[in-house]
Amino acid sequence: MSASPLDLLRPDLRDFAGYASARSERRTGEVWLNANESPWPNPADADGVLRRYPDPQPPALRARLAALYGCAPEQLLVGRGSDEAIDLLVRALCRPGGDAVVVTPPTFGMYAVCARLHGTPVIEVPLREADDGFHCDFAAVREAVLRSGARIVFLCSPGNPTGTALPRGEVLALARALDGRALVVVDEAYVEYAQSPSLVCRLGECRNLAILRTLSKAYALAGARIGCAVADAELVAALRRCQAPYPLPAPCAATAERALAPANCAFVAERAAAVRDERDRLAAALRALPAVRRVYPSQANFLLVRLRDAQAALDALQGAGVVVRDMRHLPGLHDALRITVGTHDQNRRLLDALAPLAEARPA
Repeated sequence: MSASPLDLLRPDLRDFAGYASARSERRTGEVWLNANESPWPNPADADGVLRRYPDPQPPALRARLAALYGCAPEQLLVGRGSDEAIDLLVRALCRPGGDAVVVTPPTFGMYAVCARLHGTPVIEVPLREADDGFHCDFAAVREAVLRSGARIVFLCSPGNPTGTALPRGEVLALARALDGRALVVVDEAYVEYAQSPSLVCRLGECRNLAILRTLSKAYALAGARIGCAVADAELVAALRRCQAPYPLPAPCAATAERALAPANCAFVAERAAAVRDERDRLAAALRALPAVRRVYPSQANFLLVRLRDAQAALDALQGAGVVVRDMRHLPGLHDALRITVGTHDQNRRLLDALAPLAEARPA
């Protein structure tokens, strides 16, 4: 039987009750005088929807997300994008100035940022580059945890910026090997674009497994900042006690709830499929350009591309009004750019900007 994930919490937080806000207490009534809110709406808020503090975990939104991801509502904590979930996990499991987290660079930078802001050491187990992309050295990750006593392993699948999806069996084997020792967190921000399904359905097998999901990517709600952690119900309850009192602005929660209506979910699935098709076309077109050294296989909505002259490519794209992400600051990616898959016309504009670089590339 798997160990309780509560054993991984900081000892000083295991009996932590958190802050009980006015909205955390379920009450019914017609006159609400318990939260020191203004009795009149602001003139800019004609409908008065912003006068009241929002529900910390809106039940309808939580239910729709749980149905979408295939988990129970009590296994899901909604917050301000995946970033808040990452921060909460570090704060709840890692003692300030102690413990550690393991990351697999090149990867999403917020894992290390949240850890370092908390005074938590960051242990790096770099991904291995191969002909078919980047691979996680799961044995090295396991050894790093056992050697250091790290409390959290952050994995990104599909990876950012690599676009590589991790083997599900290897992830589950790692979680089993680290049962009672560390929480394995899999960031699935881009899973809607991948060929492999989410690991949420496997949570019952490994209580020390947590999944991060977001509405920022495929659901096109980046500005609403709606993400969630899906994990063991006891761990979710503990994270909720560590969360800020009112994490979700009411208009954002309402928009997210509407976005999860069945017709809108079908629209998102259709658009994700279109992105996958466009991704393959863009990758093939980029590989045909002499200015491009390599285009990595991707299961996300972006491509990691190595250029013969990355600065010249950036300059050409900037001149054409096309903005991409410079990855040259990351170890091993000194010549790489990350390119989001746009519409067919947007991708054509990018390709047209890079095409003239063919004759100017270094020998």
